[in-house]
Amino acid sequence: MPVKDAASFLEECIESIKKQSYSNWELIAINDHSKDESAALIRAHAKKDARITLQNNNGKGIIPALRLALNIAKGSFITRMDADDKMAKTKLEELLKLLLINGDGFVSTGCVKYFSTEKKLNDGYINYENWINGLTISETNFNAIYKECVIPSPCWMISKENLKQINAFNASTYPEDYDLAFRMKYGKMKIAGSKKILHHWRDYPQRTSRNDPNYSNNAFPIIKVHYFIRYELSLKNELILWGAGKKAKAIAKLLIEKQINFSWITNNPKKIGKQIYGQLIKDSSSINSNINSQVIIAIASKEFQPDFLKATQQKVYRFC
Repeated sequence: MPVKDAASFLEECIESIKKQSYSNWELIAINDHSKDESAALIRAHAKKDARITLQNNNGKGIIPALRLALNIAKGSFITRMDADDKMAKTKLEELLKLLLINGDGFVSTGCVKYFSTEKKLNDGYINYENWINGLTISETNFNAIYKECVIPSPCWMISKENLKQINAFNASTYPEDYDLAFRMKYGKMKIAGSKKILHHWRDYPQRTSRNDPNYSNNAFPIIKVHYFIRYELSLKNELILWGAGKKAKAIAKLLIEKQINFSWITNNPKKIGKQIYGQLIKDSSSINSNINSQVIIAIASKEFQPDFLKATQQKVYRFC
């Protein structure tokens, strides 16, 4: 559990861990240079409960904290907790049970519930909660990985051996939860999903994912393009980028920087015929549906379902 200035929420968080129906756990809290009373609060709990350990981060940031915790963990199974959230009472029991039933090569995950004690949740968080829970229930998380992070960062469990096999946290790549999800997918891990709400995810203005530049919108296209080129790109097929908005431009820029050839198309008449980054944007009607191709769709609209994508020759990756 990485901890940075979380004193306001730590009591609730630690109490939710101590009340778990499964009791044979260890909590390794890594203090990431907190300036509040976080370390003192954890130290007080550690004095009363030998299952709780406090260590100071030997680097700076969440990834070094997670790396340190993994290296000193004694357990055979690993899960992550965020210091500002709360566990459902059966979280550890349920995640462990799924792993024991399914065996090696699985990552277990469960449904999440956002909550806020300061304000009303916005639609974005509610939509993400519904989307990711739907994937978890159907165990289809990895099918949508290029759209958004498909494994809730504080709601997974995996064997320590498997976590090390996929080189978790060995690279300083943020967002670390999204990078980990890609490592799970391409490490051939399989999903064991629970229909139960196992984690309560707190939203508040100071949350790290809202304020740390490592979690800005610019970081997501970098991870997507990196894993797409490494594991999905086929030099035998034409690569097509569909969309001309902000997200599509970010993807196009990365592809150009990495000298990846692609055709750029749109159905937006205002963008057709223009050049961006020296690349001509063509009319989507110019695409040949009979040619084998890989299509990156960077259009956010849920209603966008072009007919030609029904052709079997097209392999589609939704990047938003």
